[in-house]
Amino acid sequence: MQTLASFFTRLISRYLPDPLVIAVILTVFTMTLALAVEGTTPLDAVRYWGDGFWDLLAFSMQMTVILLAGYILARTPLVDALLDRIAATVSTPFMAIVVATLVGSIGSWLNWGFGLVIGTLVAQKLAVKVRGLHYPLVIAAAYSGFCLYGIGLSGSVPLLISTEGHFLQDQIGLVPLTQTIFSPVLLITSGLIVLTLPLFNALLHPKNADEIIEIDPATVTRPSAGHDEHGRRTVADRLNHSRVVGIGIGLIGLIYIGLHFADGGTLNLNTVNFLFVFLGILLFASPARYLAALDDGVRIVSGIIVQYPFYAGIMGILVGSGLVVTFANLFVDISSAATLPIWSFISGALINLLAPSGGGQWAVQGPVMVQAAQALGASNAATALAVQIGDQWTNMIQPFWIIPVLAISGLRLRDVMGYMVLILGYLGIIFASAVLIWGALGT
Repeated sequence: MQTLASFFTRLISRYLPDPLVIAVILTVFTMTLALAVEGTTPLDAVRYWGDGFWDLLAFSMQMTVILLAGYILARTPLVDALLDRIAATVSTPFMAIVVATLVGSIGSWLNWGFGLVIGTLVAQKLAVKVRGLHYPLVIAAAYSGFCLYGIGLSGSVPLLISTEGHFLQDQIGLVPLTQTIFSPVLLITSGLIVLTLPLFNALLHPKNADEIIEIDPATVTRPSAGHDEHGRRTVADRLNHSRVVGIGIGLIGLIYIGLHFADGGTLNLNTVNFLFVFLGILLFASPARYLAALDDGVRIVSGIIVQYPFYAGIMGILVGSGLVVTFANLFVDISSAATLPIWSFISGALINLLAPSGGGQWAVQGPVMVQAAQALGASNAATALAVQIGDQWTNMIQPFWIIPVLAISGLRLRDVMGYMVLILGYLGIIFASAVLIWGALGT
């Protein structure tokens, strides 16, 4: 496997451009597909692209808040100290890869923004401490845990279809999390990945010392300490650094979350964001320190803020030209009740390469897949989550969501992508098997 990793790393280092360039290339590719498959005119393709460019602003803001809130929570003194303690127990490259994968996986299952950040931060701490650790691989290993986000507590599709008033409620009703995230099939799948993916990643570590790239300490991102708290004199300074203000509003936010669930509220993207924002404020206590961490976080998410509209434009082409429906129908036409989930998985994986947005993709692909599930008698839960699983699977090589990881680590996309290709292959076996079994069970 190390030979394969070296091969893909060399190949990708030579030919893979930066994420923004890839977004432009995918835009042109999607326009070309619309012209060739749907007969769209060039001017109409440009219109669809421009009209769709800002269509996902609300959703992109939710995604940005998830990432920012996750970053801030990962930077709180309590979590940072915990990561230091975890790193202190590791002394070998093998265990460092295992630990980075575990932290990224568990963190992403809880909240994908939190997982992306906490995995990268612990990977950096391990790279500084453990001699002979290949830095690009430990960062790739931490990011690989992101493969669990869609079947975790912040998964876009399972949260959406369990929320009152979702756009497909008339067709499928409310699908509770017990049938999706907490179903036996997905719990076993998540457990299998948590147990085996760390070992797979560790086996990719180079044996040849000449191939090992250790961390450059200058790339380590350090949290801002905030404004100097000594010598404060004004009332404004006291308020800015007041623990009463920070802890007070943090507790009020958590009380609201408790009331939300006590009143029968459900878990959704806004609930997750609300919880993580106020938990971060509570743990920082000082508003000034919270804002200092927020300033650092904005730098991390800047690439997503700029590039998300490009992918929204691609989604506009897919929708406006009818490409996404045509593409989904290709798989629906060859499906049965048992095989619809696996074809949903494959179609979701491929469409995600063009438009990496689980929620946005489901908004377009969902009606087609739900209609097919009802016509064939397939499981609504399995069909919907298969699309989500396909999305999270190809995120391993889709360059969009790794942008904040690269911003924190100081690496380039080409440094880690060779490993991500191999990880994609391994995860594909697990995910495809899980979806096939789920489809056969029909639950």
